Amino acid sequence: MQARLKVRRYNPESGQGPWYQSYELTVPDYATVLDALVQVREELDETLALRCSCRSAICGSCAMRINGHARLACKGRVAQLQPQDGEILVEPMGNMPVIKDLVADMGIHWDKVGAVDPWLKPAGPPPEREYIVPNQRMLELTQVMSCIMCGACVSDCTVLEVDKNFLGPAALAKAYRFVGDPRDAAEKERLGNLSQYGGVWDCTHCFECVEVCPKGVAPMDQIMILREKAVAEGYTNNNGTRHHRAIIDSVRRRGRLDELMLMPKSVGMFNIRELLRLAPGALRLARAGKLPFPRHSAEHKEKVARIFEKLEK
Repeated sequence: MQARLKVRRYNPESGQGPWYQSYELTVPDYATVLDALVQVREELDETLALRCSCRSAICGSCAMRINGHARLACKGRVAQLQPQDGEILVEPMGNMPVIKDLVADMGIHWDKVGAVDPWLKPAGPPPEREYIVPNQRMLELTQVMSCIMCGACVSDCTVLEVDKNFLGPAALAKAYRFVGDPRDAAEKERLGNLSQYGGVWDCTHCFECVEVCPKGVAPMDQIMILREKAVAEGYTNNNGTRHHRAIIDSVRRRGRLDELMLMPKSVGMFNIRELLRLAPGALRLARAGKLPFPRHSAEHKEKVARIFEKLEK
């Protein structure tokens, strides 16, 4: 079959900005995008730079954006990804500096993983022979332990696009791997650190990390578990927890979301400095009709209140 690729190129040594280059070549029907890219490098353009290793969706080296979403190039077949009469768009991973062509600098990814202390912190001296852990407790961690650190979730994280301080889905999923390990004795300390700015409460539930993960780790699900554990440990004095409670309270009382009071309750009603900092954004929302005033309730708010009562019972 004919493979048609549109590849984003970048060579810092040439001083030329990023550009797109199209390639057309004949590949077997079973060829993956990685097969096609390697063939381009070997037969058409030896200057094309990319990473690859196992070609078996194990090492994670060939993560890149294909048709606008991060994925492993060795796991996507050309026949499935190529639009009819179109080209497969191939770009380097997002949220990371590009070194050359499809090779991204993953330093930001590894720095964030390192920031969550990705190692066990057991209490006291080690046992004489080994730690004995119930099999069921470790089975609960098999999903997150499947992570191959490819960085696909980091590439497509919408929060990292606007806030580089966010730890990111890969690091937070790795954090849960140790928070949930029965051999670890630093759960409370870890959850306290993860409840700070840039931690679990900065996730916006966009589901991108769940969609692009090639191993089904579902980082967002692990972030939600970390939130529950943090609240259970008493870490509730933060904007994320207050925001969560503000949504519940407004829906319970008014049968709908009270946008006008959501931000003040999230940052704290008496946090004047933060409220003043957010004032310009609030004014823009008001002009756009996103902050209705006067506040109003749903027509049948008592029915919503009964739903809350039944759930609490």
